[in-house]
Amino acid sequence: MKAEAWIFIACTIFLVLVTPTYWFVTSGSEHGGDWTGTSALTMCTLLTAMCSVYLGFHATRMDPRPEDRKDGEIADGAGELGFFPPFSWWPLWCAACLGIIVFGTAMAAYWLMIIGGALGFIAVAGWVFEYYRGEFSH
Repeated sequence: MKAEAWIFIACTIFLVLVTPTYWFVTSGSEHGGDWTGTSALTMCTLLTAMCSVYLGFHATRMDPRPEDRKDGEIADGAGELGFFPPFSWWPLWCAACLGIIVFGTAMAAYWLMIIGGALGFIAVAGWVFEYYRGEFSH
């Protein structure tokens, strides 16, 4: 995790330098600066800083992975890495329901938002509980 933490730290440092520079360069315009871009860069800076702190915190408290050690061998990383789910149709249905909700919001069709929300509830429940039954149950 140390490598990931250093990547995010480098991104945070870059954004800390770029954000005030961006604000200063755009402040010469007739509108007094681009507050939208400055706000977006500020939020990106804070988000990368949050990831840096999280990864750095956990990197100091966990055992080093084989790729984090200087004497690590490829064979040290052999074995089961975890559970990776196979294909699933539920994310498609969740996205379709979200599309219906957004479309209903844009058209001010509240009845369509309710239908999308009900179908979305079913889709999210199906996605959450898909490994409790059927072919891939455990």
